[in-house]
Amino acid sequence: MTNWLLGILLGLVQGISEWLPISSKTQVIIVSNYLYHFTFQEAYAFGLFLEAGTFVAALVYFRSEVLKVLKALVGAGDEEGWMLLKYLIVVTLITAALGVLIYKVVSMTVTGSVLGVPMMVLGLILIGDGALIHFARGRQTPKRGLKDLTIRDLVLVGIAQGVAAFPGVSRSGATVSAMLLLGVNPRESFRLSFLALIPASVGATITTILISKVQITLAISVITPPVLAVALVVTVLVGLVLIRVLLRVASNPRIALLVIALGILAILSGVLSFVTGFG
Repeated sequence: MTNWLLGILLGLVQGISEWLPISSKTQVIIVSNYLYHFTFQEAYAFGLFLEAGTFVAALVYFRSEVLKVLKALVGAGDEEGWMLLKYLIVVTLITAALGVLIYKVVSMTVTGSVLGVPMMVLGLILIGDGALIHFARGRQTPKRGLKDLTIRDLVLVGIAQGVAAFPGVSRSGATVSAMLLLGVNPRESFRLSFLALIPASVGATITTILISKVQITLAISVITPPVLAVALVVTVLVGLVLIRVLLRVASNPRIALLVIALGILAILSGVLSFVTGFG
């Protein structure tokens, strides 16, 4: 397989799996182990490193929201800008505290075996979310938005995102399912989940470089610069497309079916991880 094709394959895996509840870390671990025979720790570090591409995709797509947050930081923001700033600060702080702890433990002790189980559990939760949305339609459809979220709600979302540092747990799946359970409307759940990725992906990349210098250096030394560059570019392009598609579908009255389908996809991905022995 040529360098270009390898780069495209890695980019597709990261670019697609980051936005779906199938744990991008898990998919990158499986593919990079198969293609490059990485150890679990090397593949895990490389998977987090590739989140730089998803960061760029989210930053480009949500540039207007990011601008509002930056204006709020300098005291010139509007109401939404201030609410987004509070949301991102609280969620990111909780994510950082929990995520760094989990990353340290996983990078030193976990070798990968039954880590598909968390993804299967998450899939069941998403199916439950979809069922609740479907049966509540017309009576108690989730309607909460950003302005309705309390500090307690934000802490819970931060915990959900922090737990996603554990391989086998999808960040998008965990945060979206948490917000749906909190009664946030589906489109807003996806939007806020994707926005929370921006600071989280920066933290994940920095943490990987600081804690796993050896593993990430070995991984990058095996993967040539052209492959890495193509992988990052494809990750960005695919991410931009998927964000747009998922936000559009999330506004559809049949969103319950999408959530259930994503839950089934997460379960299937978890089964694959369990069978292959990598999380």
